[in-house]
Amino acid sequence: MKAYFDSSEYIDWKHPLVATMAGALAEDCLSDEAIAKRCFKFVRDAIKHSWDYRMNPVTCKASEVLIHGTGYCYAKSHLLAALLRANAMPAGLCYQRLMVETEDPPYCLHGLNAVYLKQYGWYRIDARGNKPGVAAEFCPPTEKLAFPIIDALERDFPEIWTEPLPLPLVMNALTQNKTVEQVFENLPDIQVIKTSPTYCAPITLSLKD
Repeated sequence: MKAYFDSSEYIDWKHPLVATMAGALAEDCLSDEAIAKRCFKFVRDAIKHSWDYRMNPVTCKASEVLIHGTGYCYAKSHLLAALLRANAMPAGLCYQRLMVETEDPPYCLHGLNAVYLKQYGWYRIDARGNKPGVAAEFCPPTEKLAFPIIDALERDFPEIWTEPLPLPLVMNALTQNKTVEQVFENLPDIQVIKTSPTYCAPITLSLKD
């Protein structure tokens, strides 16, 4: 579990502003569940989703997300992981593959989190930010994520990563694009093979053009 506590380049919870915010959010909380809920609600509600609000700059590091008050789902998940780890709670990164719109391809990765709660074990939470049609909540042990899997080529990946995806998919999208519009035009994607419900096909990692 040690790696799920680490401070790193993108989950930089030892940054003074991140550590201070983590301490403030944990104040008066009597359980790890209470701390996790408060951190989740802060990132979900106080940090604006970059595309929903068309807010620049493009952020990536947890500290950048906190300073500028905005981030794509991936960046918001970096901040939430950092706040949880700063409060000595194991936290990781999770991904889904979703349709960019609601009817047709293309697809893109979506970033969310998992936190280890003493009473329940690993529990996934999605702080991308609510809006009409999106209502993610913190209600363990029941998951209430932002998006259901509704299409045959969408995926709910089970892995809990200690750091952003090891291939530079997410990092390229957030560090090589200068505006939120450019990120939207170059959202990271994982190509998958359509399969039957009982067979899981191999995946190929790539950055969508």
